[in-house]
Parts: sequence; C-alpha cells; structure tokens
Amino acid sequence: MTVAEAQTAEDGTIHLAVVKVRKFKAPITLLVIIALLGILFLARPAVGETVYRLAEPGAAIKLDVFTVPAQPAIWISWVLAALLGIWSLVLAVNYRRTPLWLSIVYSLLAMFAFLTWSGAGSPAAVPVIGLLGGSLSLAVPLIFGALGGVIGERGGVVNVAIEGQFLLGAFTGAILGSVTKNPYVGLVGAMIGGVLVASVLAVFAIKYIVEQVIVGVVLNVLVSGLTGFLYTAVLANDAGTLNSPATFKPFAIPLLSEIPVIGPVLFKQTFLVYLMYVVVAVVTWGLYRTRWGLRLRAVGEHPQAADTVGIKVNPTRFWNVLLAGAIAGIGGAYFTLVSVPNFTKDMTAGLGFIALAAVIFGGWDPIRATLAALLFGFAQNLQNLLNVLGTPIPSEFMLMLPYIVTILAVVGFAGQIRAPAADGKPYIKG
Repeated sequence: MTVAEAQTAEDGTIHLAVVKVRKFKAPITLLVIIALLGILFLARPAVGETVYRLAEPGAAIKLDVFTVPAQPAIWISWVLAALLGIWSLVLAVNYRRTPLWLSIVYSLLAMFAFLTWSGAGSPAAVPVIGLLGGSLSLAVPLIFGALGGVIGERGGVVNVAIEGQFLLGAFTGAILGSVTKNPYVGLVGAMIGGVLVASVLAVFAIKYIVEQVIVGVVLNVLVSGLTGFLYTAVLANDAGTLNSPATFKPFAIPLLSEIPVIGPVLFKQTFLVYLMYVVVAVVTWGLYRTRWGLRLRAVGEHPQAADTVGIKVNPTRFWNVLLAGAIAGIGGAYFTLVSVPNFTKDMTAGLGFIALAAVIFGGWDPIRATLAALLFGFAQNLQNLLNVLGTPIPSEFMLMLPYIVTILAVVGFAGQIRAPAADGKPYIKG
C-alpha cells in the first residue's frame, strides 16, 4: 500500500513523496489460524478415514460417497494452506495486499483439513450438501441485514439498529402472516417493521443530529423490550391466531436443482433465498451502475461536494435509510416465516450485530458483505455438524464458534479497509 504525502522544500517548491506502508494483519491472521490448527491436529491425531456424502438420497444424479484417508488429507491440506499464509506474508513485506482469491483458497483448504479431522473414524458421513445448503439458509438474514447496512452506511448513516430491524420485522411478519395465513403478506409486514425502526433512526440521526451509534443501540434495546412485552401481553395469550404464521416452503427449480452438489444447495430453497439472489444483484448493480448509486455514494463520501452539484444530501440519506430498513426487515421475516413458525422473545439472538460485522468485513461492498455473511452462516451451521460427528471439542466452544469467526474476521482483516469518508458524520447545510 502506498500513501502520497506533499513536502515543501526550502525554496517553496512542493514535492510529492510516496510513503509505502506494509499491512501485516491479514498474513498474521492466516498464519495464526493455521498454527492453531496444526497444534490441534498434533494434540489429537486423526485415526481412520473420513467419508463425505456428495448427494442426497433420491437425487436424480447418483454420486458415490467420497472417502479420504484422514492423516494424509489433513496434512497435505494443512501444508498447502500454510504455504498460502507464507505467500500472504511475502506479499505484505513487498507492500502488496493479500488478494481475495488467496484468502478463499486458504479458507477452503483449512476447512477441508478441519472437517477431515473432525469426521475421521466417525460412522456418520460429512453431508456436503446439508452443510452448504444449511449454511446458505442461515446466512439469508445476515445477507439482508448486511445489504441494509451497506446502503445506510454508503449514504453516511451508521446502522447499528439492524438487530432492532430484524426483531421488529420478525414480530410484525409473524402477526400479519398469522392473521392472513399468507406468508407474502407477512413479508410485507416484516418490511414495514424494518422501516419503522429505520425511520426513528433517520429522524434522530439526520434531523436532530443525535450520535448515530447511540441511537442505534437505544433502538435495539427499545425494540427488544417492546416486542418482549407485546409477546407476553398479546401473542402468548392467543398464539393460534396471532403467532402461527403461514411459512415459506422450499421448492426446487426444475433442471437447475438437479445439478450435482450445487443444484440442491442453490436451487432447492425457499422464496426468501431466491429473493436474496435478486436483491444482492440489484443492489450491487444499482450501487455502481445507476444515478441512484452515484448519488448515494456521493453523500456518503463528500456531502459538501454533492450539495454543490444539486444533490439534496439529507433527504437522500433519509430515504435510503428507510430502504435499508425495508431490506433488513426481509431478513427479520426469515426468522418467523421460514426458520421458526412463531415469534419468541429476542429470537434474533444478536445476529444483527454479526450482520453489521459482515458490512465492515466486506468493506462496505454488497458482494464482499454477502461473502462475509456466508462465512458467518457457515460457521453457525458448522457447530451443528460437529456435534453430529462427535468431534472431541467442548460443546461450549461450539456455541462460541460463529462469534469467534466473526471476531477473527473483523480483527484480522478489517484494518485493511476504509469506511465511507462521511460515514456517521451529520451534514449541516451551510
């Protein structure tokens, strides 16, 4: 990484100097993770073979199980991942950043080694489709929340209230989905719930210039208390009418769902997953290819310059915060219209904050934030698989796994990225 600095000589002339800066966070994180895995593999050596199941029972295209000898597979994958970590360190020494593809290949190798170690000698096979499909499903609310966070923060408003938008979206989605027995009406209700929370955030953060992080935290606490009270006072007394929503059922897309491995993972899902594909594509295209995206990025990077060319900064921020709330509300709908067919107190369990971490880890980019959310969803689903395989890791550690991955990702990689210049900074015209 290079940074340009202006230096003034004694004769008054200005010279532009280039200062090179090394970034070691990514390579150190990669090397520390692979070192910890190596210690784990040495402390408890794997015995026997690991079986991977690549197809579901009844699939149109039959695939045999894939069996690997545990010890060779583990150490070959470990050595390759370690070499990639060393390569990342060499790049950092030479003032170059770790490319995204290197991190992805490293992650695949390290995860293959860990799964092979976890399943070695187990009578249960590692269900590849179940692992990937479940990870995608669990990542759906995180992706919607992350997209809402990207839109809000690209416009200059820190959206810490994703958790509250999830929670109220789940609540309103459950009520409308129960009353109408129509999941699509429940989805609209969830979007309205997300917009309600976002509108309060927008009013206080933009109009009254209150500290945005504080407003977001207060909103999360407020929504948690409000939905908890309404659940006890209203829903619990008439659960059959108000807390039994119709849910979205999985359905397969013909032909595409029959593609080996990836077909059942990507194309045998619920409506919200297919909607997620569309929203990710539309937000990415709109952010970088449309006038809306240009104006949104302008008010988030340099609101004064945007104002001088006629862009109304605060109204632009206000309406985009509402849009972000609607998208996050869709994520809230997942909890009550797909995952659990009823609302319970604090059922989002802090996933709004993991979605916010995905925004930061993803560099405020829709595609990268989506990949980060998929990583966190994978970590969340992995804990369930490890329990099935009988991995000799304490169950308490399993519960911490998604949050440990979140911390490692943000601490290890977030230092390389830069937030929008005006993110969290109110704009006062004149």
